[in-house]
Amino acid sequence: MSGDGDKVMDRYEREAAMPDPARMEVLIEAMTPPGPDHLQGLEQEALSAGVPIIRPQTQNLIRFFLAVKRPSRILEIGTAVGFSALFMQHYAPAGCRIITIEKDPGRAEQARGNFRKFGKGEESGRENIVLMEGDAAQLLREIREDASFDMLFMDAAKGQYIRFLPDAIRLLAPGGIMITDNILQEGEILSSRFAVTRRNRTIHARMRAYIRALMEEERLETLLLPTGDGAAVSMKKANL
Repeated sequence: MSGDGDKVMDRYEREAAMPDPARMEVLIEAMTPPGPDHLQGLEQEALSAGVPIIRPQTQNLIRFFLAVKRPSRILEIGTAVGFSALFMQHYAPAGCRIITIEKDPGRAEQARGNFRKFGKGEESGRENIVLMEGDAAQLLREIREDASFDMLFMDAAKGQYIRFLPDAIRLLAPGGIMITDNILQEGEILSSRFAVTRRNRTIHARMRAYIRALMEEERLETLLLPTGDGAAVSMKKANL
């Protein structure tokens, strides 16, 4: 009996010793160097307008994998106003080509303006950020498999991730890295579907299905991280 009691106490002691996630987030953000000077104004403008953009911890994650992978081609699903594409362009190797997809016409137009204002323009006669406007599920099917990508960033409508996954895997080069943002949905994904408001239950179910599909997909090796609002990092295995 005392043995069981000791195990319970050990569990409580371990839980008590775990760092407070909120305090950890504050510390990490405080220790994170500011992003590119020319994008700080755009970041604040987007936040003030309520446009969701990548959080500082997610910026760290992307910057790390850009340094490790040194991609020559990046595919982004979910442009918004273009902040994340411009952020990746800043840290990617010279000549890296980014294709980004946005469904909302208003945000696509804002993104084009921001690319003209903050981007590097043309390089060797080719634009190094190309925006495709429309439904990603349709546009992804139109991209040829031989135009594979070394890195893919998934940050679109969360309930649609599961629809995009087959083509995302198809277009990811062997050894390529896919980063999926916002998998925790502000913590809701940790709760039972019955604890989630009725209007969010479909998204909740689809995100859980997406995470399960990532973890069970034999062509991928996936790591789930609590970074920011949660992120999944998936590598396409080279031998499959």
